[in-house]
Parts: sequence; C-alpha cells; structure tokens
Amino acid sequence: MSEPEFDFCVVIDDDDDILMASRLLLRRLFKDVEAVRSPDEALPLIQARTPDAVLLDANFARGATDAAEGLAWLDKLLALDSEMVVVMITAHGGVQVAVSAMKRGATDFVSKPWSNEKLLATVRTAASLRRSRTAAGGKGAAPAPAQQAGASPLLGASPEMARVHSLIGRAGPTDANVLVLGENGTGKELVARELHRQSLRADQVMLTVDLGAISEDLIDSELFGHVKGAFTDARTDRVGRIQAADGGTLFLDEIGNLPLRLQPKLLTVLEQRQVTPVGANKPVPVNIRVIAATNLPPEKLRDEGHFRQDLLFRLNTVEIDLPPLRERREDVPQLIEHYLQHYAKRYGRPVPVLSPAARMALLEHDWPGNVRALRHALERAVILAREVALEPEDFALVRAMPRIVPAAAVAPAAPAPASDDLNLERVERRLVEEALKKHGYNISLAAAELGLSRAALYRRMEKHGL
Repeated sequence: MSEPEFDFCVVIDDDDDILMASRLLLRRLFKDVEAVRSPDEALPLIQARTPDAVLLDANFARGATDAAEGLAWLDKLLALDSEMVVVMITAHGGVQVAVSAMKRGATDFVSKPWSNEKLLATVRTAASLRRSRTAAGGKGAAPAPAQQAGASPLLGASPEMARVHSLIGRAGPTDANVLVLGENGTGKELVARELHRQSLRADQVMLTVDLGAISEDLIDSELFGHVKGAFTDARTDRVGRIQAADGGTLFLDEIGNLPLRLQPKLLTVLEQRQVTPVGANKPVPVNIRVIAATNLPPEKLRDEGHFRQDLLFRLNTVEIDLPPLRERREDVPQLIEHYLQHYAKRYGRPVPVLSPAARMALLEHDWPGNVRALRHALERAVILAREVALEPEDFALVRAMPRIVPAAAVAPAAPAPASDDLNLERVERRLVEEALKKHGYNISLAAAELGLSRAALYRRMEKHGL
C-alpha cells in the first residue's frame, strides 16, 4: 500500500458501523483518522490540530431527518475556521440537504450507503482543496487584520500587482466571467476569492472545483451531477457543483484539465444558463458567475486541439494574468515581512530578523515556485532556525532554474549524466526537480510522470523547498 497522501481526518457520525468502516477506508488517504460519535467529542480534536478534512453526519438526534443539527454544526465549524473542508454525510433529505449544506459552506457531500471508491474520490478532492487553499495563502482560522478591514489579501504594490488590483476592482462588481492565468504558486485562488468578495454575490456561496484533483471519469458527475440509476454506482441523485453554486460563484481551478469531451457541455451551461445532470432528461436552470484559472501557457490554451476556443471566449470575458514573483521583485520585502510575522505568531516564536546576506539571497532568488515557495521557505526557517537572526543557509535555496519554454521550441534535451549519488533524499529531490522542469512546472503532468498524485507531488515539493 502506498503512503497516505494527507495527515489528519475527523469523522463524526453516531453510527458505530459507519465509524469503523470509514476509519478503515480512510487510512488509505490519511496518516491519522479520528472517528467519534458526536460533534462535542470532535471539537477539542479539531481545535488542537487542524484536519485536512472533516466528515460530518447530517443528523444525530434519534429519528431526526431534517439535517438541522448537522447544518448547525457545519456553521460552528466554519466559524471556527472559514477554510475548513467539511464533507456532509447524509442518508435523508437527498438533494435538498446536499444543496443546503454546500450553500452554507460544505465542500461536498456523500450519501449512505456509499461506494468506497466514490467516498475516497470525494474526500481526496476535498482534502486537496484544503491543501491548495493553505498553500496559496497560508491562511489560518481567522482572517488577517487587513482582510477584516476590507483590504485585499493579495500582497504587493508593484506596478504589476497594481494592474491586477485594478482589474479585480473593475471586474469584481460585475457578473462577467473571468479567466485567471499564472504559474503555480502565484495566488490564482486568492484572485478568485477577491473577485467574489467584491461581487454582488458576496453573501452567496463560492464553490471551488479543482479539476486537476478529480479523476477524469468522475468530472462529469462532479460538475453536472447525476440522477439515480444513471450508471452502475448511481444509487441516489447527486447535485453537481454547478447546480450547488446557484446564486453564487463557481471557481473552476485548473480549467485546462477539463477533458475535451466535456467542454461542449460546460459551454452549453454558460450559454443557456441551465445544466442537465447525467441521466436526466430535463435541464435545471442555474444562475452562476464563473471564474476559471489555469497554469497553461497561452499558446497551449489557444490550441484548438487542447481547448475549445468558443469555450475560451465564454470564460475570458475578462482575463487577469498574474505575474510570477521574479517579475515583481519589489514586492518580495513586503511578502517576507508578512510571512515572518504570520509564522512567528502561529508557532509562538519571536519574529526573526534577516541578516543582510539572507535578505539579499531572498531578493535575488528567482522563486520558480513563486509566492508559495517563498512562503514555505520562510515557514521552515521560522520553525527550524536556532537563532533569531536568519542567515542564507536557513533557507536552503537552490540555484535559480531557467524559465521553461514550450517543448516544441527547443531541441530535445540530452539525457542527464548518470550520478553515483545514492542518497535517497537527494535522488528524490533531483527526480522531482527534473520532472517539474520537463513539464514547465505543470503539476498534473509532472505528477503523472513521477507516478504520484498531485497532492503527493506538492508534499514532496514542500519537503525539498521546491
């Protein structure tokens, strides 16, 4: 059995059989699974240690079927941590309970009895979303003071970021679809959240679908939903993310991973403002604003063989291109100051100071992983540094890597020379680095090359400071 992808999960259900089954099953994904019979038992566990995912039953009182208790606890958990990923478990109420839960902030839902593979896919997607949120912004349970005051969580005052803020300010209050472009780690989800915050839908749900974290055979059901009997494992009706986002914003992350066969179906939704679940005959009207994001280079996105141009025109009414960190170096000092204070507070350490050499090293580094890589380097330094003053060696910076150009534009690279270095850590780092370079830092392609899930590759990138 491969190593678990995630650290910690909490399951809350008053059925002992459900607790035992989920504990055994979810050990494939999580190093630690806590299964408890009531939310009151779960609360101290969640407060002591942030879970990657929480599975929460909709009903606890004997004979209850209205999901009132589960929905109330959903509100409490999200008040504790607005970024918490909660998957509702329901046996009663069907579609309406699922829609209510997702509109109140649940990430997804599963119905009893469930298919084991479906449960694993749902929870894996939810936990991946939590990891991507944390990686994108490093946000904790409470919003930062600037955010509470209504300021943007996107840091930086460079001309490049001023342009991004201007586009957000103009597009946010409209219902225009927005396409956010940028390399991994530049903060595309933060842009989507800021667009939603400034929109007329700010008091409605914003649902995120990471199309890079869902297996291709499940994307149809996840996005569009299905009716009972539509296929072998369709034992109940399922609300798709498009329908669940009705009235709010749908954020389609990694839109470049949407299979060509499903792109016409999404185009129909955007044109007709209605969705037809898999196996259904009657479309359902929806009122959504779509924000999409991708790390694909423009030339590939505009390749008809990879992405339908009519769909692209529907998605990019407004296009926001997030600059990589190496192109806005004047923002690095502000980011350094913000994350040093953030992590010092999180881990109860004094705020470190940078030696002149360390500051110069951080400013001159190209940061191929962008803000995510800088954030991770600062977090690790705060945790591991023995002195309050940080030196260059506290950051384990690697040589700046060249920017990748499309494979078609360069001759095939010569095979890397064989190495006699058999140190497992260094070999793993070298392989991860080579896969990322080969695929232009496209996480999905690099993960496939290495035989890993996206989540497992992210974990190794963080481990090696990539």
